[in-house]
Amino acid sequence: MAVPLLDADQLRTLVAIADTGSFTRAAEDVNKTQAAVSMQMRRLEDIVGRKLFSKNGRQNQLTGDGEHLLEYARRIITLNNEAMTVLCEPELAGHVRIGTPDDYAERFLPGIFARFARTHPLVEVEILCQGSHVLLELVNRGDLDLAIATHSDCGAHGEVIRREKLCWVGSPRHRLEHREILPIATGEVTCSWRYAATKALDEINRPYRVLYSSPSATAIVAAVMSGLAVTVLPESAVRSGMRRLGDDEGYPELPYCDIALLRSAGGASSSVDALATHVEESLSNLDFAAQPWM
Repeated sequence: MAVPLLDADQLRTLVAIADTGSFTRAAEDVNKTQAAVSMQMRRLEDIVGRKLFSKNGRQNQLTGDGEHLLEYARRIITLNNEAMTVLCEPELAGHVRIGTPDDYAERFLPGIFARFARTHPLVEVEILCQGSHVLLELVNRGDLDLAIATHSDCGAHGEVIRREKLCWVGSPRHRLEHREILPIATGEVTCSWRYAATKALDEINRPYRVLYSSPSATAIVAAVMSGLAVTVLPESAVRSGMRRLGDDEGYPELPYCDIALLRSAGGASSSVDALATHVEESLSNLDFAAQPWM
């Protein structure tokens, strides 16, 4: 028995519904009528043999099966775009300079560059790891074409392409919450994660001491995994072996972290545009829970 094929146009509509939160706004995004969008989703449900949406008052929301299919839909669309880029677009060559803090580099760049190398093998990519505030200066001077940076650390410049919850993490073998003065490891004074951590502790009158301060994520992680301090990280940066800390251990709620893409005003080129598109698509579609180190 032949397995039915999923329709890419229907999958694009499913993604649009999930991203916009409604059939009406999704219809505008995919340039269809709302009736056509509803019909596409009914046909998609018929193909997969599962209910993809349930009613919550007047709102349609994804079922568990709908959420599961959504993950595949994003991956299928990404592969479709990649295939069309390789086969249909002119082959690009050139040189692109991109910067990012080292924690983002370790987490995001391998997947981004693997895809980019497959679609644009002749483009040379130069990478610089620096703090977000330094990257903003380099982009503004034209010394970098692109940068992935923490939005608040670069003066809220750039386009936000990903949002993640900040969380407290520590070593699974050590319980520092019982210390009278909590030792924390953070980035430099300009780091917004450091500000979020100290502000949250100040608000609950929890004594703390910045025991380790470094621009290097590797150094901070080493201090945490050695049980010397706790730190604050976005969800996608939490590694295998780390212990997430929360209310039960007395750690206060933390805000969200916005990740932005910065672009140099004078660095426009087809190669830069292509890499910028790959960054945006990769980070917006990234499912960190499915990554191997989680």
